Amino acid sequence: MKILGFKINFYIEITIVFFIFILDRLTKLYIIYLDKISNNSEIFLSKYLNIYLIWNEGIAFGLFSLNEKNLYNYLTILIFIIIIFILFLIIKSKGIQKYALLMILGGALGNLFDRIFYRAVPDFIDLHINNFHWFIFNIADIFITLGVFLMILSELIVKDRNEKI
Repeated sequence: MKILGFKINFYIEITIVFFIFILDRLTKLYIIYLDKISNNSEIFLSKYLNIYLIWNEGIAFGLFSLNEKNLYNYLTILIFIIIIFILFLIIKSKGIQKYALLMILGGALGNLFDRIFYRAVPDFIDLHINNFHWFIFNIADIFITLGVFLMILSELIVKDRNEKI
């Protein structure tokens, strides 16, 4: 079935990316708001989860945090190019791989938005057990990680099927 010349799957795919982007934006805006009214302190504390806002100038999990403005800009341009590459992969992919790439795209767009408008990505989910803390992350990072996990899983399943044939 087509609507305005596009297959219905196109609209479903756009909705997935849009949903991830909006969910990411809303949670970040809410946490930024809570951080402002609580005067930059930890917002929520529990035995395994803290909500604590940090501004990440690097890439995933704070890697490659850069103080140099030009290097930061080059990294942002590289991320934009990778997003374009992901768009081409989405066009050529099918099944679970397509949905995994859509999750990666939605998360990547959320973080790219922050890099452009805030010059840093707000991360706030702090999982921990006692004094061991995982890297602080956000909703976009969750979807990027899930998408990568699904891509790896789908590659293993497809490879396993091809070897049995």
